[in-house]
Amino acid sequence: MPSDRIPPPSALLLLPPPPSISFDHFKSSYETILSIVYCNLLKALNGSKKIASLDIALSIPGLKSPSCQPPNKAFASLQRIVEHTYRLIGLVCVERGIEMEAPGGVDSRVILLDFDSVRNPAIIPTTSQRNGPIVDVRMLASSARLWDNIFYPDTLVGQDLATTFNSFYTPAKDSNGGALQSISGISQWTPGEFLVAPGDAVESALHHSVILGGTFDHFHIGHKLLLTATALVLQPAETAQPGQERIIHVGVTGDEMLKNKKYAQFLEGWDERCRSTGAFLTSIMDFGPPETGPPQIEQIYNPGPNGRVMAMKIRPGVTLRMAQILDPYGPTITEENISAIIVSKETRSGGAAVNTERTKRGWHQLEVFEVDVIHSGEVPSEDVENFASKISSTDIRRRRMELAMI
Repeated sequence: MPSDRIPPPSALLLLPPPPSISFDHFKSSYETILSIVYCNLLKALNGSKKIASLDIALSIPGLKSPSCQPPNKAFASLQRIVEHTYRLIGLVCVERGIEMEAPGGVDSRVILLDFDSVRNPAIIPTTSQRNGPIVDVRMLASSARLWDNIFYPDTLVGQDLATTFNSFYTPAKDSNGGALQSISGISQWTPGEFLVAPGDAVESALHHSVILGGTFDHFHIGHKLLLTATALVLQPAETAQPGQERIIHVGVTGDEMLKNKKYAQFLEGWDERCRSTGAFLTSIMDFGPPETGPPQIEQIYNPGPNGRVMAMKIRPGVTLRMAQILDPYGPTITEENISAIIVSKETRSGGAAVNTERTKRGWHQLEVFEVDVIHSGEVPSEDVENFASKISSTDIRRRRMELAMI
């Protein structure tokens, strides 16, 4: 087969729980493991400009406990776990000169793995179609994803996780890889037992229509964190009413609003930014059996505000609607049924502004979920600028411009 028709390498990394959700413990437990896996993927790329893919399944105890259901009840803990993982990915890649989400590099996706339901006979496995970003070991192992390699740390807890995964795993047909590989030389650690803490709210609402907004230009780990957090707020499939559609709205800034951005000539077009957003959400939410073809994408052009929409059904019961926004509010002031908005700490004022506008219309307030910002506090001083450039769309465009001038 010609080299240009050989698919890029892909891998799954099974990670046991950390000792705690402090970033120091994430770093001490996982940094070496991640470095080894990324080096393996780079070796498999063999200098090509393809992009390798890596699914990172991080096992966290208590994900299905009553105190953490629905997941938005433990949102603060869960989003911090995802933030720490993406921050560590950025740190490892910068220190080793590995591209992220770019040709010749690695595209990483973090999902949260429920291990309790297969170890605890008191937990009855659900038979309903469930979606990520929280998946159980059975679903992950039977998802028919085409991994060339499945890595796990050669520690006691790593071996336990790998053995359980392997008991459900059947490599997809026509797959040449998929063998489990242990990573040796890893120091043992004791996983924490109470890593996910419920929030202050006694009663958490179930949100079947949620929203976030952004530019989503030159997709990076900051975007991945925000979108994963949004998926965590969405009502779990097993609690949905029959026939109830769950919707993720994403307000994607229209091209006209971006013409004064720095290095605007290197901005991606609206369609391309939407497709990157949809592809990522599908990668962390769709773990069902493979469909006969790719997700159907519908282009909608309606008159009036937010009339241009790219819609795709991620799975039956889950729809992604990406609307072109031409003002700061987007669908939050045209779709009354939305019930939650996800913002970063940098854009928290946007949530308050949206609720002010909804109050003027006599609509219910949106519940606001705030996501941490990935920062460079643990990055060596000589790498801080490089790290920041990897999670800034503006800096990514600047680097594209510099490369084009060479």
